[in-house]
Amino acid sequence: MEVLLPKLPSFKFPSPSHCCSITTRSSSYVRFRFRRLSSLSVCASTVNEAVVEPTLGSPSLGHSTRPHFPILHQEVNGSKLVYLDNAATSQKPTIVLKALQNYYEAYNSNVHRGIHFLSAKATDEYESARRKVAAFLNASDSREIVFTKNATEAINLVAYSWGLSNLKPEDEILLTIAEHHSAIVPWQLVAQKVGAVLKFVNLNQDEIPDVDKLKEMISRKTKIVVVHHVSNMLASVLPIKDIAHWAHDVGAKVLVDACQSVPHMVVDVQSLNVDFLVASSHKMCGPTGIGFLYAKIDLLSSMPPFLGGGEMISDVYLDHSSYAEPPSRFEAGTPAIGEAIGLGAAIDYLSGIGMQTIHDYEVELGRYLYEKLLSIPNIRIYGPVPSEKVQRAALCSFNVENIHPTDLATFLDQQHGVAIRSGHHCAQPLHRYIGVSSSARASLYFYNTKEDVDNFIQALNDTVTFFNSFK
Repeated sequence: MEVLLPKLPSFKFPSPSHCCSITTRSSSYVRFRFRRLSSLSVCASTVNEAVVEPTLGSPSLGHSTRPHFPILHQEVNGSKLVYLDNAATSQKPTIVLKALQNYYEAYNSNVHRGIHFLSAKATDEYESARRKVAAFLNASDSREIVFTKNATEAINLVAYSWGLSNLKPEDEILLTIAEHHSAIVPWQLVAQKVGAVLKFVNLNQDEIPDVDKLKEMISRKTKIVVVHHVSNMLASVLPIKDIAHWAHDVGAKVLVDACQSVPHMVVDVQSLNVDFLVASSHKMCGPTGIGFLYAKIDLLSSMPPFLGGGEMISDVYLDHSSYAEPPSRFEAGTPAIGEAIGLGAAIDYLSGIGMQTIHDYEVELGRYLYEKLLSIPNIRIYGPVPSEKVQRAALCSFNVENIHPTDLATFLDQQHGVAIRSGHHCAQPLHRYIGVSSSARASLYFYNTKEDVDNFIQALNDTVTFFNSFK
């Protein structure tokens, strides 16, 4: 029997630099035929590196920035790509791609180690990227920024360098049940070595880490509080400034996993008064292979090296070595030079838009996604309900009753060109606490639009209808 399902229109996106009409096209699949909806006509404005001002044809931040991202203008499995996996990684604007290409074509060289023109140019651009990260976070000194290969390595750096030097038996490390694996496992390893104890804060009735309980659990035994800023599954936002105040009252340090906040909102490390903060380039329009650690300079100066090798030394003798000052002390070997330069270009791009502008747009778009998902039969969305007092990040993790999230994600991709994530999102303890093994997740960025959400919701409805037809 042939199954008939409604199919999203397969739009041909306009070139980033040309205006054209979007037309539908016919398509066939094995075992399935799909109806096409009516065509639309959209004009994409010519774009260089500045954000296009919204017009009647492109009324939102999403519409005005989409032309900067070449990857979004393609078809996947016969349908227009709808990319909703931004919590896993973001797409890259042309300005970042050009910065990488320009480095490798024009001044590829090792940094800090040569007096010739190419090396000097590469060094200048690499250190300029560090200053851009510092300014982006409002760090007081660019020496407080250490480049790492990703946020995971940055957390490990703190755990092994600061943790092994400062934690003792029975000291407590306080985390929440909603932490990413990269914020749990390094501290488990260090705790096992030194005899420290991990304590976890559970969720409250609103499915937010219980901040009141966290405050109550902070004691003189607490030596470091390790928390996310924004949950990659629950979409909840923690009051980091308050948490830092409570921790500092008992002499504890605070490490913040800001991978889901730095790309989406204003993050001011001086205002938050955190001791350590980590984030990843690839989630904020930059290249993969580089992340960064922010740490107060007095802490960095007191910490021993994490990795040994070239660049992180002052002098090397046969029986001992002395070490460079931060941040070089923590950047052993040849760094990810091109990636750092690409990250700097991404920061230029985001700063050109404005992080408050991005945040305001995503709050509205995220609420739109949440409300539209509620129309799906038998859906369970995890995390807090948005309200005037409770803001959610622009992502939703969910399950649909009796349909495995991987089946949902597979069908959405293969039949509709919609990219979402399925699995445990590197948050197995949180999933176990909630009582599920996995979930589906749709996550937005500023280049997404309400049309993306509408297309996703229609595709999800079609997908649920398909699987329910076998019951």
